Amino acid sequence: MTVPTNRVLLLLAAFLTGLVICLGGILYLTKGFSPASIAQSAAVGGPFQLTDQDGRTITDESLRGKPFLVFFGFTHCPDVCPTTLFEVSEIMKRLGPDADRTAALFISVDPERDTPEKIKDYLSSFDPHLRGATGKPETVAAIAKAYRVYFKKIPTTGDDYTMDHTAIVYLMDKNGRFVAPFNMRRTPEAAAEDLRRYL
Repeated sequence: MTVPTNRVLLLLAAFLTGLVICLGGILYLTKGFSPASIAQSAAVGGPFQLTDQDGRTITDESLRGKPFLVFFGFTHCPDVCPTTLFEVSEIMKRLGPDADRTAALFISVDPERDTPEKIKDYLSSFDPHLRGATGKPETVAAIAKAYRVYFKKIPTTGDDYTMDHTAIVYLMDKNGRFVAPFNMRRTPEAAAEDLRRYL
């Protein structure tokens, strides 16, 4: 082989190698054929048993058959929690009758203060499809861990405190499997249409 032929073959080999790497990167970024993305989805969520705002037991099994949204927060939250719950309420309103075929769950990360009665009073300002839940601190901690939710008590003045926590709305399918973080940065109409796809 001549020197020019070797150069052409080397350039072709480099091009093909680059093409394979590029396609692999695209598949990875779009999660195509990625076993890791399937494992990650399966690793979020799981069984739970809590008490709702009416003092009744609520479990992951009782939500089966409906796609549902899950949000972790607390009733003393000054801005993020009420804003998010208002946005979820707006989505439920846009769903109309289809809202009965979905569910939305607010799980308190502050069970020390958030009794069922306190949660019931708090949720009275939002859409009635929203259910609240609380439980023993160790139970809430286990559920938060299953959902990959971070939360921590932050002392303020005197004996008071606030809670630092993950502010993601989780979309779960009819079988209670994690689908994806639910995008709240869009119109309620667009979010409602997205949720309808999982009915």
